[in-house]
Amino acid sequence: MESYIALTLFGSFFFLVFLGLPISFAIGISTLASMLLMFPWDVAVITVAQRLANGLDSFALLAIPFFIFAGTLMNSGGIAIRLINLAQIMVGRIPGSLCHVNVLANMMFGSISGSAVASAAAVGGTLSPIQAKEGYDPAFSTAVNVSSCITGLLIPPSNVLIVFSLTAGGVSVASLFMAGYIPGILMGLSVMLVCWIIAKKRGYPVSPRPTCAQAAKAFLDAMPSLLLVIIVMGGILGGIFTATEASAIAVVYTFILSVLIYREVKWGDLPRLILESVVTTSIVLLLIGFSVGMSWAMTNADIPYMISDTLMGISDNPLLILLMINIVLLIVGIFMDMTPAVLIFTPIFLPIVQQLGMDPVHFGIMMVANLCVGLLTPPVGSALFVGCSITGVKIQHLIKPLLPFYAALFVSLMMITYIPQISLFIPKLLGLM
Repeated sequence: MESYIALTLFGSFFFLVFLGLPISFAIGISTLASMLLMFPWDVAVITVAQRLANGLDSFALLAIPFFIFAGTLMNSGGIAIRLINLAQIMVGRIPGSLCHVNVLANMMFGSISGSAVASAAAVGGTLSPIQAKEGYDPAFSTAVNVSSCITGLLIPPSNVLIVFSLTAGGVSVASLFMAGYIPGILMGLSVMLVCWIIAKKRGYPVSPRPTCAQAAKAFLDAMPSLLLVIIVMGGILGGIFTATEASAIAVVYTFILSVLIYREVKWGDLPRLILESVVTTSIVLLLIGFSVGMSWAMTNADIPYMISDTLMGISDNPLLILLMINIVLLIVGIFMDMTPAVLIFTPIFLPIVQQLGMDPVHFGIMMVANLCVGLLTPPVGSALFVGCSITGVKIQHLIKPLLPFYAALFVSLMMITYIPQISLFIPKLLGLM
């Protein structure tokens, strides 16, 4: 019976997604279809509704709309250009300096805004004309922007890590946040290494040496933006406020920064920005609600244990099992966005890796790092499409320049997977684990 339920659940889900139905509704309908095999229709409908309501009945979920609104304010608040100027001071003397500026600015902006797509649009939109003027190949510049915009998603604060925390049964958000620093920086450095090799080969220029006055001005202009991360993470680690309360403080801080200090956001822009945040929040929360129902249906039908037994039957080697999980997640990331992938596959793979002795925090970082790569792979890679739309480079012309970056990111992913201390060193150092 369990096999029929699993076939109905996943078969109907992928069929509806293939037809173009929004993923949240595909999750809800496929969950209901599988529950009809377990309960009478009225009980199945009531159970789906109850699970949807229970899935959204969480104080921690309030962090998501607040961080989304804070990110929306940042995207329009003039923060990107200030971070780009700071990055120029920091890495401008390295060969292919504008590429390294792109990577570093994406790491900083992505971590502050929590959105790879917003980072690709803001940083890429600013740097692309400058790179073209300096003689950089547009396809290569686009590949750098697309491959580096995902690195900020691991560096806190991160909405995806909050979603994983809720899906994984309340894994500490503070531990996940601190665990993301080194992996996020590692992925950024791997992209910069590829940039350096290609820039040396092609003879791309370095930026002029800045004066002390220029360096001081760039640092002071960017410091209020970077201070947000210090306030949020310092408050959480110091026990001053929770992650949810930190998200509200982030909104207040970014409002003051964007509206009152930088004055890039006008009062008349606020209704539009609020509406954008509400729409995004609605999409994310509907996904979460229906995914909780799907997780309950999978657990009730013992689907995670079926998959666990299948993987364990193939091999009892933990290294091979982790490799298979990574391959599955890489394939999933090609066709599915990060949030639904985390919501659907965490309940499946978390029990398996825990049997192998893997810490849930380590698994969460591995999973998010893996799914980040999906944002720059066709056919669903949202960051890929945004990056191409900014520079006008066709996707088919971008695949070849992206190949060395795919390789570098895959090596980073393997290091994150098989070297637990890359993720766990900082949380253990701070006594969070």
